[in-house]
Amino acid sequence: MVSSDRLRQVPSKPGVYLFKEESGEVLYVGKAASLKNRVRSYFNAGQQRLWTTMMTAKATDVEWITTDSEVEALILESNLVKQYRPRFNIRLRDDKAFPYICITVQEPFPRIFRVRRTRKDGSRYFGPYANSGSLNQTLSMLKKLFPYRSCDIAIPDEADSPEPVLDRPCLEFYIKRCTAPCVRNVTRLEYRETIDQVLLFLEGKHEQVLATLRRRMHEYAEQLNFEGAARVRDQIQAVETSVERQKISTISGAEYDVIGIAWEGRDASAQVFQVRGGKIVDRQHFLLDNPGEGGEDEILSAFLKQFYERAAHVPRRLLLPVSLPDMDVMQAWLSSLRGGPVELLAPQRGEKRKLVEMVAANARDVLEQTKQRWLSDREKTSIALAELEAALGLRSAPRRIECFDISTIQGASTVASMVVFEEGRPKNGEYRRFRIRTAENLGQGGETAAPDDFAAMREVIRRRFWRARDTDDAAATDHIGHATPANGSTPPDVEIEKLASWRQVPDLVVIDGGKGQLGAAMDALAELGVEGQQIVSLAKRQEEVFVPGRSSSLLLPRSSEGLYLLQRIRDEAHRFAVTYHRQVRSKRAQVSALDGFRGIGPVKRRALIKTFGSLRGVREATVEEIAAVPGMNPTMAASLKQYLG
Repeated sequence: MVSSDRLRQVPSKPGVYLFKEESGEVLYVGKAASLKNRVRSYFNAGQQRLWTTMMTAKATDVEWITTDSEVEALILESNLVKQYRPRFNIRLRDDKAFPYICITVQEPFPRIFRVRRTRKDGSRYFGPYANSGSLNQTLSMLKKLFPYRSCDIAIPDEADSPEPVLDRPCLEFYIKRCTAPCVRNVTRLEYRETIDQVLLFLEGKHEQVLATLRRRMHEYAEQLNFEGAARVRDQIQAVETSVERQKISTISGAEYDVIGIAWEGRDASAQVFQVRGGKIVDRQHFLLDNPGEGGEDEILSAFLKQFYERAAHVPRRLLLPVSLPDMDVMQAWLSSLRGGPVELLAPQRGEKRKLVEMVAANARDVLEQTKQRWLSDREKTSIALAELEAALGLRSAPRRIECFDISTIQGASTVASMVVFEEGRPKNGEYRRFRIRTAENLGQGGETAAPDDFAAMREVIRRRFWRARDTDDAAATDHIGHATPANGSTPPDVEIEKLASWRQVPDLVVIDGGKGQLGAAMDALAELGVEGQQIVSLAKRQEEVFVPGRSSSLLLPRSSEGLYLLQRIRDEAHRFAVTYHRQVRSKRAQVSALDGFRGIGPVKRRALIKTFGSLRGVREATVEEIAAVPGMNPTMAASLKQYLG
């Protein structure tokens, strides 16, 4: 427990406090207008909440960071919760990078695609969406309503380059899913009208979209372009059908987000309804961990901070089920995010209250359905973990399992995957990918492919546990492999989350392979001085399980829940590795022809691919176009054109 001398040192200023246990792990992060009063309240006699008793019993120290205001404390608290992921804080259960829709409005012919992070690059973002499924449904609907391009080919403005980028359009043009700006089938102005309609639709301004479409249909009819008028008529009908499916709200006004909360014990659900122009244009539901069994106001406050910190847009008003103790602070913080005033309302009667109650009822339904599914899954998972504990002779049931797999073809483009399961469920946000280096040059002198797998497995285990041993050094070292965004930069908050996941040592490591792969992994652990790590391998042919210290393999019953769990984890690791290997192989194949040309290095190669979109684009470009690329000249362009044939 925290000493009384330490508690007397806490200042009476606004700020953030962190309770820590003896190992240094952060147990809880909170904010306060007065640190002294808030921290001391945890140790007052008569404190009844069980989680507070448990947390303060584990805590051996408290640290604090003072701020100039409560708003600054709120922002700092949010960042520290994301960094340390304390076990006693209320957090979104799928604490990951939620997907967004990105529209590159800064480009001559904007693209629309999904991303996991928003950037200040001039693009418009919509989200976050609760899951990929709901986002994909939205993109699919938009594609049918407004045929925009989904390729990533660089298409310059016709004023700069009037020639078509491609000789002919792709299949999407023929099935009426794209207007083919790549072959100059539409002008920039015409294509931008389509993108403007997409923006209005996502903003919930459906009447403006329909008005524009009706005006265009009449223009086509007056020009006797009946085919164009019929096409726009069908588009109008599709938009009207989509809008009719959305529930009409009786609330008038600019825009609202309506929040509903439901909770039961340590599980909680939050529902967000987005009301735009009198209609509910979208709704999302999120699940939260509520370890302290907090009440509605605590869950609501935690959710607002985590959701709107990453939201692409903060509305003018929020309708809440209850008032918050720090309503003014929350309102000021949201206003700073929006860049304009934000009003928080907790209606007590009328249509607004009915809408809040409807959203809360939806949250309760989602939580109930989820809990029923969890009860079934948890029962099977408990049986599976108990079977693994008994069959493999483990010290305890393996709560956290990490599985590693290698993917390669004849030693080329070798990659590895690491997938994480906790309590029998995948933690997608902690999956990791590795580009293997030590095995790249093996298997080229007559050796078989098997030693490549062993060397690759040795490397990936060494790199994973090296990070667990010293994450601070690992963060500053560039020879540790992990997935990064396409531009090669990793946002600081992403890196913080990754380091937190590396610190967690698995209860059980599963290697995809036989005795040889298991031996290679154990060599890596021995090299790092890691002792006591529980590890097994699973060979696919007969589903044999190899355990260190046993000369023969184990064959678990085919009906075993434990074997099914191992198979599921192994298959997920294999899927993740193969997907990454295909990406790496595709990129390598795309630029391999350029690699063989003397005088083309990484910088010029990237410039060529960026300018022409692909190797095919480089081949089809003229000598003059290639020579115009930065770093190229007419002589080199002519030689490259001849080399590529």
